[in-house]
Amino acid sequence: MSVRHERSRPVDRRVRVQGRPVDACPALPPEAERGSVRRVTVVGEEVLSRPCREVTEFGTPQLSALIDDMFLTMYVADGAGLAANQVAVGLRLFVYDCPDDYGIRHVGHIINPVLDLPDPGNRRLVDDFEGCLSVPGARMPVPRTDRAVARGLDKDGNPLVIEGTGYFARCLQHETDHLLGHTYLDRLSKRHRKDALRQMAERREDVFAQRAIKTSRLGQ
Repeated sequence: MSVRHERSRPVDRRVRVQGRPVDACPALPPEAERGSVRRVTVVGEEVLSRPCREVTEFGTPQLSALIDDMFLTMYVADGAGLAANQVAVGLRLFVYDCPDDYGIRHVGHIINPVLDLPDPGNRRLVDDFEGCLSVPGARMPVPRTDRAVARGLDKDGNPLVIEGTGYFARCLQHETDHLLGHTYLDRLSKRHRKDALRQMAERREDVFAQRAIKTSRLGQ
């Protein structure tokens, strides 16, 4: 995929945590170290098909624990993002650890996000393969814009603006879809959706086995 950024300016390639550059971030962030693994919901479960509720209480131990658990669950499942309804909690929240089109790593969480996409006249759609932890084993091409901005709050209620390009822009759009009660299957034609469900039926047990091995290795 070509990169369309201005190349005359140096790029700060440091990891972005909550949208801000930091000098270092461990492969397994502190949230995951504190968390416990939860079961990932699978397409067909009702919690995935209804819009999530806004978070109204911030700074609580329960919210922090949910975020910690979501981080560890995402890593166990080899995901780049995870929405709360994917661990059966119908709240507007997702976590992520995902590279952008520079290869810069983005790590964090966002609550009650609102997604801004480029205007249709300035929008570039990229048709690339996409998977979902709630559709285990399946991957299908899905068109997404190559840029996205998510505006929301952190767990303490502080405002966040998270900008994404390339694969990270795809991640922001994918996870926001979850909070609206949609999976990427809803963006597919009937034929492609059938193909994705066939892939899931064939591969899901292997995926679950790999998650079990990784859960054991992380000592959960």
